[in-house]
Amino acid sequence: MLEPPLCARCGAPTAWPVRRCRECAGRRLAFASARSAVAYDDAVRRLVAGWKERGLRRLGDDAAAIVAECLLRPDVTVVTFVPADGNRRLERGYHPAERLAAALAARWQLPGASLLARAGPSRRQRGLTLVERRRNVAGAFRAVAPVTGAVLLVDDVYTSGATVHAAASALRAAGAQSVGVVTFARAIRDSRVGLERAQRPT
Repeated sequence: MLEPPLCARCGAPTAWPVRRCRECAGRRLAFASARSAVAYDDAVRRLVAGWKERGLRRLGDDAAAIVAECLLRPDVTVVTFVPADGNRRLERGYHPAERLAAALAARWQLPGASLLARAGPSRRQRGLTLVERRRNVAGAFRAVAPVTGAVLLVDDVYTSGATVHAAASALRAAGAQSVGVVTFARAIRDSRVGLERAQRPT
């Protein structure tokens, strides 16, 4: 479980509570905040691999139970998810983030909806640098209908924040008042370091 103190904006572990940390300071982020249930360590990486690549769909429900136990129920209008690339969805036969979002919406008794689609094909994020990740997903998503109110955007793993930023940008452009991000796991690059306490949120 990821325990406080955390960066108020991106959810990275920090030495003390901060509004912005070194990981997100200086970046324009379309989401208001991001929170994850667990660190993306070796054990969680194996679990996620089984969930995403080996067809162990029931692990999505287990992941939702862990998220609901670790995080407070959000005050949002609707729950949605980062859409899958069409080819990868066909390969897997299902979409882990969609299943996680549906399970969380049910647990939190919130409405769920598919609000986003891929604007076109994109490379896999795996193996790309931070700059390449941001460039790869810029403009990668579009809203399928007008969006209102506060939206919870769900994905399986928060790595650099590039994907959820791009998806949140599409939701904001479609009319969302605010976008919060929840993921099952979060990659931790520099645990408890990189503090920018004086930074203001944008």
